[in-house]
Amino acid sequence: MKVILLAYTQNADDICAAAGKSCYSEESSANLLGRGDPNRILEKIVGMGHNSVIEHASFTFSVEGVSRALTHQLVRHRIASFSQQSQRYVSLDKPTYVIPKTIEVDEKSKELYIKTMDMVWESYNELQKVVPPEDARYVLPNGCTTNITITMNARELLHFFSLRCCNRAQWEIREMADEMLRFCKDVSPTIFKTAGPPCVRGPCPEGKLSCGKSRKV
Repeated sequence: MKVILLAYTQNADDICAAAGKSCYSEESSANLLGRGDPNRILEKIVGMGHNSVIEHASFTFSVEGVSRALTHQLVRHRIASFSQQSQRYVSLDKPTYVIPKTIEVDEKSKELYIKTMDMVWESYNELQKVVPPEDARYVLPNGCTTNITITMNARELLHFFSLRCCNRAQWEIREMADEMLRFCKDVSPTIFKTAGPPCVRGPCPEGKLSCGKSRKV
């Protein structure tokens, strides 16, 4: 897996703080930009539940080498933009797939997994000789790797991190979310100060399903 922050709103903390402050001022956000402590301003405004002000910041990521199992989960976050590698126009001639860690550490399971994948790709390549790739792709598995571009605003990212950085999230998407959050904290420390699973900010909402541990990401 490779995660790269391609682009983001420069000075996002300051811009969102100015936008929030302008709601309570006769002055425009342009005039208020850079005035006051963005951490204090955003803590107060967002603390009141006015999360719309952080929608003015957006972040775009390039993600490589993740499974289709991950992206099937990812696209459920609908307030976002996604551009994914097409299996219709990109021919995946060579086996390329993610091996789950539980399979990786068990020799027999790993051997069976790789054998199955080799058989799948053999069938895929044979089918491509007689049918279009868009039809041959039907035999490809969830473990098949893909590349995807993701754009979310800061408000949706906070929601995404709250769900996907949790210990109960599926391991692969959690690893990706943790890496995305690391980038976000580097470039926008105020907005993402308490980002992550709910246990970072308070009690776990999972009840009996809670892992019983607090995560620091």
